[in-house]
Amino acid sequence: MGKIGFAIDMDGTIYKGNDLIPGAVDFINFLKTSNIPFLFLTNNSSNPRQHYVVKLRRMGFDIGENDILTSAVATSQYIMNNRKGKKTFPLATPDVTVELSSMGVDITDSDPDMVLLTFDRTITFDKINRAYHFIMEGAELIATHPDDLCPTEEAYDVDIGPFIRLFESLTGKKALVIGKPNELMLKMAASKMNVDEDEVIMVGDRLYTDMRMAHDAGTRSIMVLTGEARVEDLEDSDIRPTHVVRSVGDIPSLIISGKI
Repeated sequence: MGKIGFAIDMDGTIYKGNDLIPGAVDFINFLKTSNIPFLFLTNNSSNPRQHYVVKLRRMGFDIGENDILTSAVATSQYIMNNRKGKKTFPLATPDVTVELSSMGVDITDSDPDMVLLTFDRTITFDKINRAYHFIMEGAELIATHPDDLCPTEEAYDVDIGPFIRLFESLTGKKALVIGKPNELMLKMAASKMNVDEDEVIMVGDRLYTDMRMAHDAGTRSIMVLTGEARVEDLEDSDIRPTHVVRSVGDIPSLIISGKI
């Protein structure tokens, strides 16, 4: 067995909205003192990495931008590796648009090669309508992630999944989705942590993104019960996480006991 690395979901796994999940800071500190590499993975593409750095530091985490991989960043890397020189019309918040541009994505508001759908909390009818026409004129539809809902402190907000289906229904074109459960996110995480892909342990709260990605990639996984997934959900699922725990606070004991 090689060196392990932890790919850790954020929303519903280490916090819900602005509420820190108990044991999360201790878990990350344990990984740091044990010299076990980790990377925060989030499908939430409504904010740039710096937003999460500020949020996590306020919660007590000692981390930086290099410890975070958002689906928007992963999508930017995909575009630069596979669509370099192509123009992109983003449905994205202003801050995320700036981050996309800073990573080399050629942003345009006319005649794009691609329409990029992110979790755009500033979305308007005009953006939706223009994106529709661009796609009908031949632009490729790319989405950062497939989540239907985004967890908050008390409930869930509408995410971009319904918008993906909207554009697919209107245009008859299939979106290319980069974020979890696409294994691209896991490959990028492994590369950033300098570990083998099969030694990445995915930690998260969602069966259809976090656990599905680990399942499809053949890697180990830990499902936490602090977010969306419930134990009962496993009854009708083909996904079997390696471990199911109450929260990330239970993971250090698994490592210490040699179960991981």
